[in-house]
Formats: sequence, structure tokens, C-alpha cells
Amino acid sequence: MIYRPIGKTGMSASVIGLGGEHLDNKPFETADAVINTALDNGVNIMDVFMPGDEVRTNIGRALAGRRDKMLIQGHLGSTNIKQQYDQSRDLPSIKTYFESLLRCLKTDYIDFGMLFFIDSEKDFSDMFDGPALGYAQELKKEGKIRAIGASSHNPVIARRVVETGMVDLLLFSINPAFDMAPSGANVLDYLAEDNFNFEKNLDPRRAALYKLCEQKSVAITVMKTLGAGKLLDPRYSPFGRPLSAVQCIHYALTRPGVVSALLGCSTREQVLEALGYLNAADEEKDYSGIVSKYQGSFKGSCVYCSHCLPCPAEINIAEVNKYLDAALLDPEHIPQTVTERYRALKHRGSECIACGSCEKKCPFSVPVVERMKKAAALFGL
Repeated sequence: MIYRPIGKTGMSASVIGLGGEHLDNKPFETADAVINTALDNGVNIMDVFMPGDEVRTNIGRALAGRRDKMLIQGHLGSTNIKQQYDQSRDLPSIKTYFESLLRCLKTDYIDFGMLFFIDSEKDFSDMFDGPALGYAQELKKEGKIRAIGASSHNPVIARRVVETGMVDLLLFSINPAFDMAPSGANVLDYLAEDNFNFEKNLDPRRAALYKLCEQKSVAITVMKTLGAGKLLDPRYSPFGRPLSAVQCIHYALTRPGVVSALLGCSTREQVLEALGYLNAADEEKDYSGIVSKYQGSFKGSCVYCSHCLPCPAEINIAEVNKYLDAALLDPEHIPQTVTERYRALKHRGSECIACGSCEKKCPFSVPVVERMKKAAALFGL
């Protein structure tokens, strides 16, 4: 398993994680098989937004004796009104369902208290100007949560969340199709339609959000990695052909700021299939042919696909470009964490020999040599 640091929290996440939604309305045996297969293979992060007692209790039973091996994203505001999934900004309801989560999981803490479903200006105001944020801060002070996070599907609102400086983790919906959806659109609507309908350009506001998260050391865990499975289905894929799970996972993991792609699994076999990403060949992971077809106005910007490799100087060009993009958001005040990550690279921009082989292979006409020089100048290496 590969692990990535979660911002400034001191915790690290497995690059493959679990989304808990597909354990809802399933027997305990399903939760037990999925969770323990994941744990046995090094998965250590899981999202539990589902508000029902049964699914939470099943997860708690499955984690018995291994709770400390799994980082849990538990949501503040996910509620179950009249046996139906809902959301609430009412503090008594938020408290009731958080206390229920602790009780059902048989634990005295949740690793990430996630401010739930912040997709609109009203959601943002209700959470950050209302009592929910104060409650989360109180829980953190008491040790009942270890860090504060938030979930969103809207890049404009998510950016506002990140800019508050109040969260260490963002749960966000990322896949190639969503990144081509207009920023103002509700990407969840696409999942309800027979097919995706988007403007075929990588949306710059989504790209900017990921870069900002990298700069601010706000880690991203990814939901909707497979687009509810539609990206894998030739009947629904907007790209004219289906993507593989490996390509979708790799796309998510190559966005700046991303630490883990969460996959919803309802069988042991699905967990093992997701873990197959770790042993996939580079050509199996390659998604450049997909996004390059629809590059539009994104031409000249690195999408971190690594299609430029191999580099004769062994520079990880995508990683250098990630940290450079984060630094360029505010070159006069480069965050220490970004500088440290750049300096930790085995080979840096200063080692570029300007051979140009990368630029010949790049599907997006990125001026790689120039950017390597810029990175060397900014970071001093």
C-alpha cells in the first residue's frame, strides 16, 4: 500500500480508501467482509456519512478490535428523518447523530468530523456562520474528533471552505467527466441522467481548487471516483468508450492535494479489484488520451498525467509541476509544506537537461523545460 500525509494533521491515508455507501441496507456479513479485506490489505481510511443505525452498527462490529487501524470520516449534519436520508443544520440534530455514530461504532472518537454537504451559499453560511462549526471545534478540543473536514461537490463553494482556514480535509467529487462539467452545475444531476452532458473542457475553477488545496495543505479525499460506475459503462461514458477503474483511480490520485480515492465496495472481490490499481502497469493507468481529446482551453496546462515520462534525468515532472502550480498561487509566500515536499523529491527541476523529449510527448503542449527552470528558481533547487 502507498500512504500519503493528510495535510498538517500528522495522519497518513492509504491511496485507496473505502466509501461506505454500498454497505447501507446490507447484512453484517457484507460489512465484515469488505472492511476486513480492506484492512488486511493496508486500506486505512473510510467515509461513513450514512445516518442509519443499522449500517453504522455493522461497521462498528466489523471494526471490533481494529478501530485504531481505520481513519474514519464521520459527518456532522447527515441525518435520518423518518427513516430517510436527509441533512440538517439544526444543532440538536447534529449532536444526536454524531453521538449515535460514536455509540454505533463503539468508539470514543472520530478521526475527521466532516461538515456535511456544503454545496451552496446557504450551506456555507449555515455551517460556518451557524453553530455547527463551533460544535466541531468543541469536539476537537475534547478529543472526540482529531481534525475538522468538510464535504462538497461545488468547486466555487469548496474554495470558500478551504479559504476559511478551518478545515484540514476536503471530501470532493473528482473524475474526468466532472472536471469537464461547468463549475456552476450540480454534478450530482449528471448521475441521475441517462448520460453525462458537459462542455468538453477541463474546468479551470476545478483545477484551481486542487492547486489551492495543495498550497494550503488541505488534503482531498475523493468521492464519485468512478462516476457511480457510469464511466465504466460504454452505454453511459461521455468519452465514446468506457474508462477502466484503474484509469479513474489514477486520474483522481494525480490531482494536486489528493491523498486517497474512496471506492464504494459491497463485496470482497470489489475491494481486491480496487486494490489492483497498486500493481497496474503505467500504460493501464494512462488517461492522457481521454482528456487530451477534450483539452480545449486547457492547452498548455499540466494535468499531471505523466505522459511526458520517462525523463532521462529521472525527474518526476508531474510532481514538480504540482508543487510549482501550488507555489505560483502566491510566489512571495510559498507555504513551507509545499517547499518541503518539493525538496523531498529525489530529482528536482534544477536537474533538467533541457533535452525536450518530454515536450514532444506531452498531449497538452506544456512548456516543460521552462517550468523546470521556474521551479528551480522558485525553490532554489
